[in-house]
Amino acid sequence: MNYELLFHELRDRRIRIALTGANGGFGRTFIAQCRVAPHVELSVLCDRDVEGLHATLLQMGFAPEALRVCASEAEVRAAGGRVALVAQAHWLAQAPHDIVIEATGAPETSVAIAEAALRRRVHVGMVTKETDSVVGPWLNRLALEHGVVYTTVDGDQPAALIGLVTWARVLGFDVVCAGKASEHDFIYDPDRGVVTHAGVSRVVPGLENLWTSGTDLASTLKARRRALHAFPQSATPDYCEMNVVANSTALLPSCDALNYPLCRTSELADVFVPVEEGGILTRTGVVDVFNPLRRTDEASFGGGVFVIVRCTDRAVWQLLQEKGHVVGRSGRYACIYQPFHLMGLESLTSVYSAVLHGRSSGSPSQRPHALMVARATRDLRAGEILTMGGHMHEMQDVVARLVPAQQALGAAPYYLAANKRLLYDVACGSDVPAAALALEGSALARAWTPMQQSFGTT
Repeated sequence: MNYELLFHELRDRRIRIALTGANGGFGRTFIAQCRVAPHVELSVLCDRDVEGLHATLLQMGFAPEALRVCASEAEVRAAGGRVALVAQAHWLAQAPHDIVIEATGAPETSVAIAEAALRRRVHVGMVTKETDSVVGPWLNRLALEHGVVYTTVDGDQPAALIGLVTWARVLGFDVVCAGKASEHDFIYDPDRGVVTHAGVSRVVPGLENLWTSGTDLASTLKARRRALHAFPQSATPDYCEMNVVANSTALLPSCDALNYPLCRTSELADVFVPVEEGGILTRTGVVDVFNPLRRTDEASFGGGVFVIVRCTDRAVWQLLQEKGHVVGRSGRYACIYQPFHLMGLESLTSVYSAVLHGRSSGSPSQRPHALMVARATRDLRAGEILTMGGHMHEMQDVVARLVPAQQALGAAPYYLAANKRLLYDVACGSDVPAAALALEGSALARAWTPMQQSFGTT
């Protein structure tokens, strides 16, 4: 794809951008790229820590006179070509902009920002995947009703995987499975017998004997899971990201818990294939996640995505295998992968697609295909608050699961349940019902309720 031809209209355009959550990790990467891209300008940046944002921008090399910290809507209107810095999201409307890039990471705040922008006919690029997993289809429909675009944003794993899946389908590939690496690699140092994961190192005896999958893949995967049992082998954000991909591509979850095999990149085309052909899938046309296993001297797959496709001509794929591509031992499946994403450094393609072409770089899906639910791991009692916290978005005594939408009737989306009070008991092993939550004042609930009614998901 020649991107200069694709976006040739850029030669005479200046696209004005509003960014929320601007002082976060994504925000910094996005701002850094906006500084070097000749066709965009930052109009207004929003963050609760506006003074911290101001300090970050100065550190990045912005001239003090190019910025204005605004304490009122009038000051935003009077910014006069300077970048307005605001702490209040509802002040965004006072600055001229073509698109809002929403990156607060806070679903209740995020949905209100996105809805307000769409209703004033401004495009929205959604970085807050937690919001997208709950009400992305509803926001998509709202955008269409107002003649603007709602989209996932290039630079994160969901968008990368949506791109890879749709690229494969356009070319005629039969996508058996689409997936991503979990957040952190399992890095094996064979000289010391030590595995490091998310900064934690442990001695793992005998892993060298499990390094190759051998003739019994299922047994090897089980043995690896046992050997590495002291490490976490699933992560709540993965379910969220796969929910976004499922809704955008109509691929279903492989299973409620997802499979999370511990495997090497070279094994993916043997692992994510049907059980009857030696793999782990009980159905095809699915999304899944794996835990990347590699040695210290091998490149990372953390942050990467893949698709498993059927090989329709064995001679063609033998040729590609000789060129280093990952083809399964049976010769019937191949893995095509991208082992990275660049966060905000590559997000402007979504901005250009929305503003110049009026197209989402994600999907125009208007109904959910899957739902990330909150499942109780003990009996929960009325009055308890389902407190969520930490980088991994965990709730005590509740786990995330990803189920086909038609099997989640009445269940609450995971991020809707987060930090809400229970109105009645929920039995161990049950999905938390939306009706069991105290949802007064919830912006996310206001968006979720009409989505259920419109799309028949309850």
